[in-house]
Amino acid sequence: MRRVYLDYNATTPVDREVLDAMLPFFTEGYGNASSIHSAGQNARGAVETARQSVAALIGAKPSEIVFTSGGTEADNLAVLGFVAAMRREKKHVICSAIEHHAVLNAVEALEKQGIEVTWLPVSSDGIVAPEDVRRAIRPETVLITVMHANNELGTIQPIAEIGRIAFESDVYFHTDAVQSTGKIPLDVNELKVDFLALSAHKLCGPKGIGALYVRENTPLEPILFGGTHERDRRPGTENVPGIVGLGKAAEIARAHLASDSDRLTTLRNSFEEGILSRVPESRVNGNRTRRVPNTTNITFPHAAGESLVIAFDLQGVQCSGGAACSSGAVLPSHVLRAIGLPHDEAKSTLRFSLGRLTTPEDVAYAVEVIPGVVARLRSLSPNYGKATIPAD
Repeated sequence: MRRVYLDYNATTPVDREVLDAMLPFFTEGYGNASSIHSAGQNARGAVETARQSVAALIGAKPSEIVFTSGGTEADNLAVLGFVAAMRREKKHVICSAIEHHAVLNAVEALEKQGIEVTWLPVSSDGIVAPEDVRRAIRPETVLITVMHANNELGTIQPIAEIGRIAFESDVYFHTDAVQSTGKIPLDVNELKVDFLALSAHKLCGPKGIGALYVRENTPLEPILFGGTHERDRRPGTENVPGIVGLGKAAEIARAHLASDSDRLTTLRNSFEEGILSRVPESRVNGNRTRRVPNTTNITFPHAAGESLVIAFDLQGVQCSGGAACSSGAVLPSHVLRAIGLPHDEAKSTLRFSLGRLTTPEDVAYAVEVIPGVVARLRSLSPNYGKATIPAD
């Protein structure tokens, strides 16, 4: 049976070039990057080379890159570390309603500390209105946080417009770019962000390593305590193999950004057209044009999403019911509820995300398999296909 992996937004396979770059730093290049002897300095050189590669991918200075354990820590460091650094009696934070839980839960933690939060709604296609951001700003507002691309819908937010509003209002701005970095062109100066979080395992790098862009001279308190690593912003012995892997993944993503984008857009559109034409009542959620090239979010009414994921997997097609971090959750996706999907439709919705190894043959196989599985599960629904009899 063919195996088709369509869950790249959850994680990606490590690129062979990335693995080859990492391997020496598990063995002969094992030095501690903070040691002053030659083994340590060789490791330090590799870390700084990787820092340059990550900075180049997002248009930043190497000194503005802080290595973390992943996207979640990067988001937490930005949100919690920055708000802690703002020495004000009253603080107010603005956050969109469809953030990843790495941001949502961090902001909710601030609320519990007594910090006021404005939760921004989104449109039915998952877009934050810049004017809603402008209206939400108060004299005590210290931070705005809006993700660049949504992990479930793929929808790209108007970050540059929001960034201009934040800049004009003298408010700091954070964006979670975990799902956009390496997929679409990204420049922190054009976006006018002060913080940007990214993760290696979303761009064919290793798990357990990420980075936070921190604009030069931006206040930030560490949220972990230990040594003086990462310019006093993130203590702990550097994960040299992981950092090297992130650097190489960033280098590869930058080199292939345009070609990968065109190829994935073509494959995704082909997949969508095949599914929508063969599965009655199916529909795509989110903005159909303003999104990352690899992602589609499709509702299959009258079929339970978790059952579909399992049934598709038994036929060799792997996808997701939403954010991988929320798998097994009983409640429907907060993102889908925020765009107005009823509870039952939100529970019948799946995310398909393509990537570097996805082929036209993979897409063709998925399009061939999925309609039959949906039809079979719908046939088990007691209400599907039955006409409603009006009451007397």
